[in-house]
Amino acid sequence: MKVLVVGGGGREHALCWAIAKSPRLTKLWCAPGNAGIGDSAECVAISDTDTDGLVAFARDHKIDLVVVGPEAPLVAGLVDALDDAGIKSFGCRADAARLEGSKGFMKDMVAKFGVPTAAYGRFTNRDAARDFVQTHGAPIVVKTDGLAAGKGVTICQTMDEAFAAIDDAMLDGKFGAAGAELVIEEFLTGEEASFFAVCDGKNFIPLVAAQDHKAVGDGDTGPNTGGMGAYSPAPVFTKDVEAKVMRDIIAPTVAGMAAEGCPFKGVLFAGLMIDADGNPKLIEYNIRFGDPECQVLMMRLKSDVLDILDGAATGTLDQVTPEWHDDTAMVVVMAARGYPGAYQKGTVIKHVAVANAIDGVRVLHAGTKMQGDDLTAIGGRVLGVTARGKTVTEAQQRAYQGVDAIDWPDGFCRRDIGWRAVARERS
Repeated sequence: MKVLVVGGGGREHALCWAIAKSPRLTKLWCAPGNAGIGDSAECVAISDTDTDGLVAFARDHKIDLVVVGPEAPLVAGLVDALDDAGIKSFGCRADAARLEGSKGFMKDMVAKFGVPTAAYGRFTNRDAARDFVQTHGAPIVVKTDGLAAGKGVTICQTMDEAFAAIDDAMLDGKFGAAGAELVIEEFLTGEEASFFAVCDGKNFIPLVAAQDHKAVGDGDTGPNTGGMGAYSPAPVFTKDVEAKVMRDIIAPTVAGMAAEGCPFKGVLFAGLMIDADGNPKLIEYNIRFGDPECQVLMMRLKSDVLDILDGAATGTLDQVTPEWHDDTAMVVVMAARGYPGAYQKGTVIKHVAVANAIDGVRVLHAGTKMQGDDLTAIGGRVLGVTARGKTVTEAQQRAYQGVDAIDWPDGFCRRDIGWRAVARERS
């Protein structure tokens, strides 16, 4: 198969690294790619938002499968355009991508489908949003309706924090058009997990769960980010929890979306809250692999990833049973100082090859670019230092050994990725 991966982050590097191992592959491209992806695929200078350019490239190179990584091209209708051109793809059409493109749409749909989720309200009026907070009190969660690169969610411990979050979005335009409408919902308690299922519009199969760390600082402090690290498997996500999620969350969503006339194809990423009794509630859906979760999923995947991706694209997932390594995989994200706020670009990173030489470690690139002979940082989240180990503790030790081998004075990371699972192992 000739395959084109769309995107240029850590998720896409993980996908390219996994696809490159497939015996079914004849040629792999990535658009636009990054400095690390070049080890696995040929990078082409086409933006992931250039729908016409991507379709033309796929047509001209007789691509057998286009794998769409990020959410923005899915929401913008890249898969629709590929379908119109007769080009097979992994990902959902724009009408189904509203599950992530509009949090309000997602909440309305899952409420209609009977999926357990937090109580909520939708608001385009600031005063009405403040009244909802006044009525329901705090803690409470304020979310932008539209895409905000993982930064549009504010967990508010007080009503004043909620009022400020509303004003940031609706008065100050902090999130642009994404914050013109807000979803405000009850604060759920428990332990979060990320679960992934792949769908072909009718059939669906479970992948595995991971836990990520959204807050920028150790101890889950500071503002939310796109993700500062993750690990899989997630101990909280037992077989019993998986059965409940498949039955009560994934199955009604797949059936409901098909009944609505917008069948879901691709990967459903369910952000979950699991209470003390092991009962899951849906926090939100994403319509693509998580980043950084994809990095640990691809490290654990034993099967040929092309069987899964192609099965979703061709409606043959009922013939696919993924196999996984029992080991723990962990990724620690190295970010540019200042992230998720303003950060400097163009700083030089050294000794990534030293980290890659450590047993069980693989450094996956997110925001990198070669400038002359120098590897430089061009994004907020820049590297994902990924490792496998027989235990969470071993995976953690290897990942931080990789981090410490890298020479990047202008970068930082959390030093406690996996702390919940490590504490479980020690207890």
